[in-house]
Amino acid sequence: MYQDRSDFELVQGFLGGNHLYLEALIERHRRKVYTYIFFNVKDQHLAEDIFQDTFIKVIKSLRRGKYKDNGKFLSWVLRIAHNLIIDFYRKEKQLQTISKDSYDGDIFNTRYLSEKTIEDTLVNSQITRDIRKLIKELPQDQREVVILRHYCDLSFKEIADYTNVSINTALGRMRYALINLRKLIEERKLNLTLA
Repeated sequence: MYQDRSDFELVQGFLGGNHLYLEALIERHRRKVYTYIFFNVKDQHLAEDIFQDTFIKVIKSLRRGKYKDNGKFLSWVLRIAHNLIIDFYRKEKQLQTISKDSYDGDIFNTRYLSEKTIEDTLVNSQITRDIRKLIKELPQDQREVVILRHYCDLSFKEIADYTNVSINTALGRMRYALINLRKLIEERKLNLTLA
């Protein structure tokens, strides 16, 4: 019933008093918002807390009329999540103490890799760590596009909306990110494949 409605229609329905519209909005964007938060904080419990805080802030902002629909609801929610992540780090001053090794995601996840030996698992884990280290070395604008595209599964239009740039700029940043990643891989003579 709600799947056919636009984000704008769901927002209007919620503001009209029907909380099922809000549930539909949250469900529609849950995975992308949670993935974005988790990728940045690397801790499941913290990510869940920030996810909840994000939607509490979304609800309050919607009720106060702070959201102006321009077809960018997801970008708006991600910006709220991003600001809450920054607030958390400012408050806790733990930027360097959170483990980066607890993230199990993999941008190269395939069916082949789902049935692997212990050795394959260890090699794949090392590949994932190597890729994360390389991504951290990219310039901020390129790193952001890679994270949003490969870890949050956003389209280039959504990335452009979120970062307030044109689609061509978002595509260009991804292109340069891939070029820079290839250079880093070659310079360090990394082997990022399973034998």
